[in-house]
Amino acid sequence: MTPQEQKAAIRAERLKLREAIPAHERIEKSLAMAAHAEETLHFAPGAVISGFFPIRSEPDLRPLMARLRERGARLCLPVVIDRQTIVFRELFVDAPLVSTGFGTSGPGPEAPEVDPDILLVPLSAFDRTGHRIGYGAGYYDRAIDCLHKKDMDPQLVGIAFDCQEVASVPAEPHDVGLNAMLTESGYRRFTRRIG
Repeated sequence: MTPQEQKAAIRAERLKLREAIPAHERIEKSLAMAAHAEETLHFAPGAVISGFFPIRSEPDLRPLMARLRERGARLCLPVVIDRQTIVFRELFVDAPLVSTGFGTSGPGPEAPEVDPDILLVPLSAFDRTGHRIGYGAGYYDRAIDCLHKKDMDPQLVGIAFDCQEVASVPAEPHDVGLNAMLTESGYRRFTRRIG
């Protein structure tokens, strides 16, 4: 199998496991993630942090995002612009939300676009070395590449449940590793590298 075929098989397997987590357990696991991140995710006041609102069976980051805002973070959410591009729009308290693609909502076009210092990255699978498998569309890969071209090196924190961990993710030369991984059992740091 090619690396792409291996990733597709792992993606399907791990998302099936994630889907099997009962909704009430996902809530508890999401709250545990928020508690772990509060103790271990460090940033300067005013740092721009990109979160996401949950779709399907993803962890619910809204409690974590509320805590990050209380600690002085500026929050933003990804917005799908077209089949190739996401941008990050600042999320203000009580601002109206609009449909932003893939069944989620976020700030409308009147919200300013920002460049995140920290990206909380949704994913389908990850391994102990910090490699990840996304959902297959490549939005985050392209967004990270765009930030690198602006001479930015955002901290990449993967967000997933423990059941999404695999022994090894087939890495490709263009893959960018995670700085850290947040699951319901804790926050792990990695030595990030490309490929």
